Amino acid sequence: MIAKLTGIVDSVHRDHAIIDVGGVGYLVRCSTRTLSALPPAGGSASIAVETIVREDAIDLYGFATPRERDWFRLLTTVQGVGAKVGLSILSTLSSDELSQAIMAQDKAMVSRADGVGPKLANRIVSELKDKVASGGFAPAAAAVSVPGLSNDALADAVSALVNLGYRRVEAVSAIEKAAHKLGPKARVEALIPAGLKELT
Repeated sequence: MIAKLTGIVDSVHRDHAIIDVGGVGYLVRCSTRTLSALPPAGGSASIAVETIVREDAIDLYGFATPRERDWFRLLTTVQGVGAKVGLSILSTLSSDELSQAIMAQDKAMVSRADGVGPKLANRIVSELKDKVASGGFAPAAAAVSVPGLSNDALADAVSALVNLGYRRVEAVSAIEKAAHKLGPKARVEALIPAGLKELT
């Protein structure tokens, strides 16, 4: 199995790139985010690869970072999400945006990707919420972003709810809602009770 390719970018196309490694050109299917991160033809590149072997083909899927590859692997565990749809989702949403959408159960955000209807979006956010919370896929801050409000305050509020026994995915969702209601000047001591109110 091929897990990584380091070589020269031969060409970049709409949905794939060809990477020349020692004179052998590998066709690697990529998200638009990964393609846009590649250097122009002639530049050197190193990409994480997921190899998918089928009865009639061996396909390589390339990713700018191992984290994006991990997301691809996770997404394709959901019934109805094949490689093409997985790349579509990763082309539409960044890793952090995808984390936030799933932890907040935001089906509309996930369904922005081509090939993802309401039913599939619902299945994705439902099946992956616990895996995202426990598998290291959540953003480093708190998966909450409110302009003007410090990440430390958000992280402290989420941590407080987790220490009270709530699951991280529930805590993040509650603090996100509370933060948007209270606004950018909210302090930790106001976020925590507001978050608890959202949970009840």
